[in-house]
Amino acid sequence: MAGDSSFDVVSKFDQQELENAVNMTAKEIRNRYDFRGTDAAIKLTGDVVDLEASGEERVKAVLDVLQTMLVRRKIDLKALKPGEPRISGKIWKLTATMQQGIAGDDARKIAKLIRDSGPKGVRTQIQGDELRVFSKKRDDLQACQRLIQEADYDFPVQFTNYR
Repeated sequence: MAGDSSFDVVSKFDQQELENAVNMTAKEIRNRYDFRGTDAAIKLTGDVVDLEASGEERVKAVLDVLQTMLVRRKIDLKALKPGEPRISGKIWKLTATMQQGIAGDDARKIAKLIRDSGPKGVRTQIQGDELRVFSKKRDDLQACQRLIQEADYDFPVQFTNYR
């Protein structure tokens, strides 16, 4: 294995950029005229974002502003999993979670794609919430990266640790 090249397939986002996007969203809803008097609020707890507003349309508008800020901060929207708006008293609430890491089933899907459609001599290994891809040829690894990017999964995919 000493002569093999490898890279890791991961699904991560920068937590600081998420906090910045939430703070920018909070500032935006405080300053925008169409949010006046709607009791709109946003709060981040770990990887969970809680949105509140006085109406269903307003809480969806807050979600739209959050999505805009995430795109500006270069966080893939596939990582954001919003729930359905629900009413709690007079306030509408929406909970969105941020997905991080590749689930075992998803890692197996990627490994199967590489095994079936990828170049010969490429091996994969699931390591927790990451997938490591090995090959003797760097060109084969680059072909695997293109193959994974073209597959367009419902979760964000990045490549790290290329050696």
